[in-house]
Amino acid sequence: MTDAESDLAERQAIRAEALEGLLIDKGILTGTEVDNFIETWSERIGPMIGAKVVARAWIDDDFRARLLTDANATVADIGVNPGRLERLEVVVNEPGVHNVVCCTLCSCYPWTLLGLPPSWYKSPEYRSRIVREPRVVLSEMGLELEDDTTVQVWDSSSEVRYLVIPERPAGTDELSEEELAALVTRDSMIGVARPNGPNGQSDPNDAAATGSGSGR
Repeated sequence: MTDAESDLAERQAIRAEALEGLLIDKGILTGTEVDNFIETWSERIGPMIGAKVVARAWIDDDFRARLLTDANATVADIGVNPGRLERLEVVVNEPGVHNVVCCTLCSCYPWTLLGLPPSWYKSPEYRSRIVREPRVVLSEMGLELEDDTTVQVWDSSSEVRYLVIPERPAGTDELSEEELAALVTRDSMIGVARPNGPNGQSDPNDAAATGSGSGR
């Protein structure tokens, strides 16, 4: 995170805390209700939901194909509620092409699959720079791509939200679906990082993604 993003996150946290205190003082909310809301979105409706979809796509080619045709119906088939998403689009990482998601207008984001959005995703700097210089932004965030990799940027909206299926890490052939899901991170489903490898570290072999977006 850059200094500007850190400053923005700190200002947002201060405003959120002040607003929370005001709502509690006026009796509109209680501290317990706030804590329950945060726990719900970070622990029960969080990135582990999207990770479940990714893990199934890694092991089930038919499921993966159906995701690309009708993602909303396909995730519902495995008990995942896409919530208030108008339309979910899935893009799949493959060698040579890398997908990354943003929202240039505001901060549209698949909350029901990924939980609470990170502060940097909502920052004006990320939203504007990722479409202009995606390779530079990804490098600053710790994701180095090969020179011949095409970067495709997908712009979310109130009608369409995107989920990246990162490339399956090497050395995971013997892992169960549940164990695979544990390797999937929120950031890898946005496209700014790779999933963890079986050793718990970000997998250096996950270098690309596919789809029909704007190549850069």
